[in-house]
Amino acid sequence: MALQAGIVGLPNVGKSTLFNAVSNSAKAQASNYRFCTIDPNVGLVDVPDPRLNKLAELVVPNRIVPTQIEIVDIAGLVRGASKGEGLGNKFLANIREVDAIIHVIRCFEDENILRDEGAINPVSDKEIIDTELQLKDLESVEKKIQRTEKQARIDPKLKAELEVLVRCQEHLEKGKSIRELGLSKEEKVAVADLFLLTDKPVLYVANVDEASMHTGNKFSEALKAAVKNENAEVIIMNNSIEAQISEMESPDDKQLFMEEYKMTEPALDRLIHAAYKLLNLYTYFTAGVQEVRAWTIHQGWKAPQAASVIHTDFEKGFIKAEVTAYDDFVKYGSEAACREAGKLRIEGKEYVVKDGDVMHFRFNV
Repeated sequence: MALQAGIVGLPNVGKSTLFNAVSNSAKAQASNYRFCTIDPNVGLVDVPDPRLNKLAELVVPNRIVPTQIEIVDIAGLVRGASKGEGLGNKFLANIREVDAIIHVIRCFEDENILRDEGAINPVSDKEIIDTELQLKDLESVEKKIQRTEKQARIDPKLKAELEVLVRCQEHLEKGKSIRELGLSKEEKVAVADLFLLTDKPVLYVANVDEASMHTGNKFSEALKAAVKNENAEVIIMNNSIEAQISEMESPDDKQLFMEEYKMTEPALDRLIHAAYKLLNLYTYFTAGVQEVRAWTIHQGWKAPQAASVIHTDFEKGFIKAEVTAYDDFVKYGSEAACREAGKLRIEGKEYVVKDGDVMHFRFNV
C-alpha cells in the first residue's frame, strides 16, 4: 500500500530538513532560498514498531521487514499560490495526490534564515496555507456546482449532490476547511472526484529551537491554541537535531547523542506513528523462519482484504486465516505453542483484522 503523507509549509520552515530526517531512501536538498524544492522528493519511511523486533526475537527469522509509508516533500507555498503565484499550481497538484498532510510551521527565531512574511507568527503562517488551499477548493467546488446545476434540472437524483456542494461552497467562503464540515460518508461521495485539499487530515509539526525541543515555546503554544478545535495533533521537535540523529549509522552513537539531549526516543518516531494513526492504518504481522514482516492495512479491513496486501491471489482464493493475538504469541513464544494452548483461531471471510494480529493465510487459486 503506497499511502502518502505530504510535507507542506511556507518556504524556509524546515520541510526538507524534516524530509531528510525521516526518509531512509532519499535525501532532499535543504537550502536557504525560496523554491529550493521544485519537484517533490519521495522517500519510503520505516514505521518503528517494537512488536516486530519482539516477534523476531522469538522466531529468529532470516530477515525482518518493517512496514512503510511514503513521505513526500512538496515545494514551499507562498501567498497567492491558489492564483498561480510562485510554484502554486504545481504545489497544489502535488498536495492533491497525497492521503494526509504534515504541515511544518516555523516556531523559532533565527535572523540568518530568511522569512518573507516578517516577524515569526506561526498562526499567520498556518492561515496563509489554509487560505490558499481553501481558495483552490472553492474554485473546484464552484466549477462542479455550475455543471451539476444544469444536470439537476434533468436528473432529480443530483439535487442531493448539489445541496452538498452548496454547503461546501458556503463553508469555504467563511474561510473554513472541508474537514471541519463533518460530511457523512454518503455526502462525501458528492465531492470525492474533486480530491479536495482541505478535506485531507492534517498533522502539525512545530519546528522549534534547540532550547524548546522538550518544553515548546510561545510560538508552539500559539499554534496549539489555534488548532485546538481541529482535532489535530501538534508534534514539537527540532528538525535539525532529528536530521543529525538520522544520519548516524551506529546505534550506540545515536543513543549517546540522544542522552546528551535528554531524549528517550527520536521525535521522528512520534511523528511517524502519528502520521500512521492519522491515515487510519493498522499493522498485522506474518512470522516465519524466512521472515518476520509487518503489513499495513486500513482500520476495518476484513481478512481477505488484509491478505491482498501480500498478493492479490491471496484475496481471490482466500479460504481461511489462522490468527493469533500478538500478546498471546509473545506469552507462549511460538505459533505451535499457541496452537497447543488453544490461542490460535481459525477465522473466515468476515473476520475484521485487529491491530497486531499475527496471521497465516490459507488460499487456493
